[in-house]
Amino acid sequence: MYRFRDQNVAREIIKKIGSIGLKAKLMHVCGTHQDTLVRYGLQELLDQVDVEIRQGPGCPVCVTTSKEIVEAIALADSGVTIAVFGDMLSVPTQHGSLADAKARGGDVRVVYSVEDAVRLSEKHREVVFMAIGFETTSPTTASVIIDGVPDSFSILSCHRLLPPALDALFEMGEVKVDGLIEPGHVSTIIGMEPYRKISEKWHLPQVIAGFEPLDLLMAAYMIVRQISEKRAEVENEYRRVVKPEGNPRALSMLNRAFVPVDRSWRGFPPIERSALELNVEFDSLNARLVYEDVIMNVPYVEDELEGCRCGEVLRGLIVSEECPAFGRSCSPQSPMGPCMVSQEGSCNISYRYSGMTAVRKG
Repeated sequence: MYRFRDQNVAREIIKKIGSIGLKAKLMHVCGTHQDTLVRYGLQELLDQVDVEIRQGPGCPVCVTTSKEIVEAIALADSGVTIAVFGDMLSVPTQHGSLADAKARGGDVRVVYSVEDAVRLSEKHREVVFMAIGFETTSPTTASVIIDGVPDSFSILSCHRLLPPALDALFEMGEVKVDGLIEPGHVSTIIGMEPYRKISEKWHLPQVIAGFEPLDLLMAAYMIVRQISEKRAEVENEYRRVVKPEGNPRALSMLNRAFVPVDRSWRGFPPIERSALELNVEFDSLNARLVYEDVIMNVPYVEDELEGCRCGEVLRGLIVSEECPAFGRSCSPQSPMGPCMVSQEGSCNISYRYSGMTAVRKG
């Protein structure tokens, strides 16, 4: 457990939560929140007042399906240069990983931004950027599309929209939580309104939170207070950054560049209007159309390797340590799924900060 500033304030927040006297199970949907929760030992503090926080489908790499990864692998095998973020490189599928494609001669390049991928396309004949991420990163993709890119550049869009997945999670009826902690970075783009339907439909308190330890503890307190007062509202703990209306300019770019489509998420069936595909105006940049002859021949693939329970982690059904493979057959050096590969994955975070190699929680 790392020490953090204002621990006296943290103890006061915990005391306030305890004074309400409620047992609560909460969920967040953000890899950075999970990092903060585990790194600073916040769950141990919250255990003292019967509040549990679990991670939901808040890791962009993790929710990207094996089918989408195999599409990128097929493109690399066909001779196309694939530009990806580093965490995508080692995600295993039944047909190998992008790192395997690179090892057998495919031109797979790690980039740090979509702008890097565009610059790459200025020097190479065919470059496909595998675009992942929620509403936080999709505006940057939209921006370069609208500004104009070289003819050699196209996009394999794997962008996701968070609110539809949350609604789908509760529709499935597998998990029962008492409140949601929403990600501050996504909320800077979409604002508060998209969450209100979730509160109204499922009678769930929600709090948009920042990423410091006190942000997360305050979010827990605000949700527990809502529960005690029998309220189910959307509150904004991260007011120093998130505005109620979000970022209208970014939303306008998204609406021009993309259209919402139905798509599966790892661990989920197809979710209506939960992903972003390029608008017809930009069909010439849509890798699924440009390379349709390659994409249409991608073989069927199951999302999980046998023994991997990443999908259940993403649905909040288990914590990482409850997976029998955690720290045994699955580690960052030999991952069985993206939850152990990605720096925002629950398994990777738990492994890094706990030092566990073969220990499970009871």
